Amino acid sequence: MHPRGWWSATWPTRRSRALDVTLAVCLAAFDGAYMLFAPQQDFWLPEPVVAACSAVLGLALVVRRSHPVRLTVFTIVFSTVTGAGVFAVLVILYSLAAYTPSRRLVWALAGTGYAANLAFPNPSSSDEPFLAQAIFGVAFTAVPVLLGLYMGARKQLLTSLQERAERLEREQHLLAERARGEERTRIAREMHDVVANRISVMVVHAGALRAIAARDPDRAAETAAVIGDMGRQALEELRHVIGVLRQGEEALPQEAPTVAHVRELVGQSGAAGLRVDLSVRGEERPMPPAVGRTVYRLVQEALTNVHKHAGAADTRVDLGLLPEAVEVEIANDVPHAGPDHGLPSGGNGLLGLRERVTALGGSFEAGPRDGGGYAVRARLPLPTS
Repeated sequence: MHPRGWWSATWPTRRSRALDVTLAVCLAAFDGAYMLFAPQQDFWLPEPVVAACSAVLGLALVVRRSHPVRLTVFTIVFSTVTGAGVFAVLVILYSLAAYTPSRRLVWALAGTGYAANLAFPNPSSSDEPFLAQAIFGVAFTAVPVLLGLYMGARKQLLTSLQERAERLEREQHLLAERARGEERTRIAREMHDVVANRISVMVVHAGALRAIAARDPDRAAETAAVIGDMGRQALEELRHVIGVLRQGEEALPQEAPTVAHVRELVGQSGAAGLRVDLSVRGEERPMPPAVGRTVYRLVQEALTNVHKHAGAADTRVDLGLLPEAVEVEIANDVPHAGPDHGLPSGGNGLLGLRERVTALGGSFEAGPRDGGGYAVRARLPLPTS
């Protein structure tokens, strides 16, 4: 391992590095002095050698975080052979329990050290009763191990909570990004509905106005008035969209478009030269705001597409007001001639309609008809209440 990598693995922070180095130096000095100057100690090695070995064992604490298992194995062998170590052994047992993931391994090594201490007791404690040695060994081993297990579990809990908080923050950021993307899509859809559809029909009216201005002044005046009315309606709807952007969904008008508004749309397309018929099945009644707006946009977008792509094709708008749903169908025949204008098409209108209908739990389909022409169909369920 690269020296810098070993350094980072051993001490993740400057604080831990300072703590381990200070602890190792202090315990090395304390255990060495204790073994050297403690009275009535009887070792099988000379006291200076035991003191030096205790100092070495204390200095080994610098790797207690990165190699707790190896350090414990070394301590069991080294301490059994030399009789070195007192307080450093307590810290090593604590480190074993705190930094070793496997609890079975912790208890296995702790039990091995306990058994080694009973099998090869220190000469200075060989005169004590075996039961006293056993009880003291249990306390000497169990207390640091239990404390280390508690601190290790607490550290794992804090780490998991921190990781969970970071994960939630990342997820919140992703959700915010997705919400912004959905909001941009919704804004684009609303702007398309408000601006593109109205402006498209106004362009058709303007073309008709240019064609009849010289030969039929009265009708030209009527067409100009229709263009003005549609421009004012477009501005009004645009004002609602801007209100939604500033204040949220509560800025939307609470009244829902009705069948009368759909008739007005059909009348505007008829005034622009499109042969369009409206049929209504069922009892006319108020629709929920979301359903009413979607029905209105369906008819508006479909008629606008007829103006753009089919010219003066015969068109039928069928509105079915059922007790459990509203069914809408806009179908046009094969056009007699292509449109006489060059209106651009972004290709997003039908996609926006599908999103609106799907959001309300309805079904949507659009495509060419078997006998020619084009049809847009949608079914919007009504709330049971």
